[in-house]
Amino acid sequence: MNIATNDKLVKRNRRIAQIASISGLVVLIGGMVISFQRQDLLNISFASLIAGFVLSQIGIYFTNRWGRSPRPDELLNQALKGLDGKYALYHYLTPVSHLLVGPAGVWILMPRHQRGTISLYKGRWRHSGGGFVQAYLKLFGQESIGRPDLEIQNDIGNLNKFLEKNQPEGTEGNSLPEIHAALVFTNDQVNIQISDDETPPAPTLQLNKLKEFIRKTAKNSPLSLAKVDQIQQIINAD
Repeated sequence: MNIATNDKLVKRNRRIAQIASISGLVVLIGGMVISFQRQDLLNISFASLIAGFVLSQIGIYFTNRWGRSPRPDELLNQALKGLDGKYALYHYLTPVSHLLVGPAGVWILMPRHQRGTISLYKGRWRHSGGGFVQAYLKLFGQESIGRPDLEIQNDIGNLNKFLEKNQPEGTEGNSLPEIHAALVFTNDQVNIQISDDETPPAPTLQLNKLKEFIRKTAKNSPLSLAKVDQIQQIINAD
């Protein structure tokens, strides 16, 4: 499997994670000190607490993606290790963060790091459990699972536009293969519970089952090598 990563972006965003996290903590502490020692500066204290909270949230967002190792891209690399050279895995080089192109098709991989129980009820995702650590992280702003259904629609639309726009001259109008998405939970302490009467917006699985899923898909619904080459050439030429 060929792997391409935007290392410059990773390095920049790792730096942003460090700066935002440290700055947020410093500003929060400063706001608290002012509130205790200078009652006449409560407005400044309040503004500092808000600014510190915002910086902390930015730090959490960037740290979850680029500040910790193994990062999501590194986890996906390891999970898919062993796929043959017909596959290419792109990190932060297209409108979507993680894209796999190969005989299994074109797959947007959407990693999630939550632990505990993940369930789907009447089209809504729920996240529960995870013990004291999870409760602590939720209290201090850990990201929620969000709305994968909306993210998937948006990512597929953006990727389609990108591929159509960057087709080589003379090939415009050629049909592009269908784009798929998979929701991948990277924490080994996650329990995915989706009942048979629920239809998730995309295949939802644990990281250690991803390679098997991709191989099975390639066997049951293979994408022609001509189409694989077409998509890889578009991305590599950009």
